[in-house]
Amino acid sequence: PAGPRRPPAPPRAATMGCYKYVEELWRKKQCDAMRFLLRVRAWEYRQLPKIMKLSRPTRTDKAHKLGYKAKQGFTVYRVAVRRGGRKRPNNKGIVYGKPKHHGINEIKFRRNLRSVAEERIGKRMGNLRVLNSYWINQDAMVKYYEVICVDPMHAAIRRDPRINWICKGVHKHRENRGLTAAGRKARGLGVKGHRRNNIIGGSYHAAWKRRNTLSLRRYR
Repeated sequence: PAGPRRPPAPPRAATMGCYKYVEELWRKKQCDAMRFLLRVRAWEYRQLPKIMKLSRPTRTDKAHKLGYKAKQGFTVYRVAVRRGGRKRPNNKGIVYGKPKHHGINEIKFRRNLRSVAEERIGKRMGNLRVLNSYWINQDAMVKYYEVICVDPMHAAIRRDPRINWICKGVHKHRENRGLTAAGRKARGLGVKGHRRNNIIGGSYHAAWKRRNTLSLRRYR
């Protein structure tokens, strides 16, 4: 006969690390604590410059996911970008052209505001390379982003095999060429499944050009 059965083991307590707690907190932006915190921080950000260098990232967990390291050569900047569409800058709203182009107010910018924030940092800090960025706050007028920048001339960066790829010349102003995560998203390169057929060849334009170009090779 079989011996006495063991009693079932007590359920293990769910263990979460510090970063996991921070991540869950940022997911619950509508909770009372985060609503109060974001509102107070938005007031503080409004009193400060539009572009400001920070001593440490506000969202530590998010920054480390996107490649940030707390070491020499890495810096974080906060950027404020005005929300809303892109009004056409025509004097008195007059377009001296065809009626098709007479729109002034309901015109939208093609890229997202996060890529605009990266561009502004790249223009202001021309000696740094933009690695990535993430959302931190917003109010009715402005969205705030933090941009992770890397110094390609710093010895600590050039010696690190995990990040020294960004020191190559081809990564100069990658934020202006749609190579960051925000830029790739604006280019529509993050899609999966059957919709990915439309970007085979590098982009929508490359796929369209390949399909609509007649190639008459000599030996075919």
